[in-house]
Amino acid sequence: MEKTSRISGFYKLPIEKRIKIVEKFADLEKKNISISRSALKLETADQMIENVIGTFQLPFGIATNFLINGKDYLIPMAIEETSVVAAASNAAKIARIKGGFEIKTSYPLMIGQIQILDIDDVAEAMNDIRKRKKEIMDLANSQDKVLVDLGGGAKDLDIRSINGMVIVHLLIDVRDAMGANAVNTMCEAVAPLIEKITNGRVLFRIISNLADQRIARAMAVFDKNAIGNDVVEKIIEGYKFAAMDPYRAATHNKGIMNGIDAVAIATGNDWRAIEAGAHSYASRDGYTSLTKWEKNSDGDLVGSIELPMAVGIIGGATGIHPLARLSLKILGVESARELAGIIASIGLAQNFAALRALATKGIQAGHMRLHAKNIAVMAGATGEEIDEVAEKMIEGGKISIDGAREILEKMKE
Repeated sequence: MEKTSRISGFYKLPIEKRIKIVEKFADLEKKNISISRSALKLETADQMIENVIGTFQLPFGIATNFLINGKDYLIPMAIEETSVVAAASNAAKIARIKGGFEIKTSYPLMIGQIQILDIDDVAEAMNDIRKRKKEIMDLANSQDKVLVDLGGGAKDLDIRSINGMVIVHLLIDVRDAMGANAVNTMCEAVAPLIEKITNGRVLFRIISNLADQRIARAMAVFDKNAIGNDVVEKIIEGYKFAAMDPYRAATHNKGIMNGIDAVAIATGNDWRAIEAGAHSYASRDGYTSLTKWEKNSDGDLVGSIELPMAVGIIGGATGIHPLARLSLKILGVESARELAGIIASIGLAQNFAALRALATKGIQAGHMRLHAKNIAVMAGATGEEIDEVAEKMIEGGKISIDGAREILEKMKE
């Protein structure tokens, strides 16, 4: 049977049936999937952070239908917000009509910054650093022979001046890691040499989360017949709003990050670093949309996204957290660049879903429909009552705790 992420009615299936489908898709053993129920032991958590008193779980779901560069993926997402997983899955289903998502990623280059103060002659100091560039890079690469042997390590050096300060950028290929530890170690190592070269004083030496040398791009075509010609036009008009207005762009990009963060969390990656990089990248020329939307010659909707994507498949929580390892197994990724492209695709899918909802019935209708079960639980419904209360609220058009309580009382009478 052909492996495909196009699973009709996945959301309707019982949990155990969903688990069996994912097990078969990703060739998981029974012990693997059981991790998703109680993944993190207290002993492991205590090794990861300080002052541990317990663990905190998020719902762990699977986005279906994703076809990326001709390959099917089931995408793990850890998120508490209703409708995000469903929206991404539905968007991916529509993108499949025209071939799914196409991704391109740059080399995994991270930037390490070294701040030099108390410089007598900025131009002369910058020139002196350039003359000894090879010496600086050789010293940096001596800190991580394994990384260099894998083809990574310091690849270039850039120098800037800011208000009397000299800022050195080490460009480091971190291969399949996020790279913070490698970058910070190299920056620390070359700082004394740079002080000696410039007769200045090095203060900060640390990674930059504006990883604009490590870019992920995704593109997809959404069939006009599947979404409607008028909706294509409305989505483009809505995109222009976000492109020109930072107040709208903030919410527009937040929706993109709903999908991106959920996959980053599931795979044990630093979602705060990804957020910082994304919003900084969106602010280069005034805060704007991370996506672009337009029509092609056939009248179909074409969406694209471009943003920094500093993610890894080794090291950090990715190597320690059992659920992160399970997520990578489900994804079947072979490199950090592949993972970066997948995450960019889900960000684009999420954006399409949000724009489509806003352009048609509004964001709240679909969101509240999916939120109805949560409301039912909050009102006191249990077991089979939850679905029944939710359906009655939807039918009555009143999705609220008060409405759920009224329905629940009538049911019990």
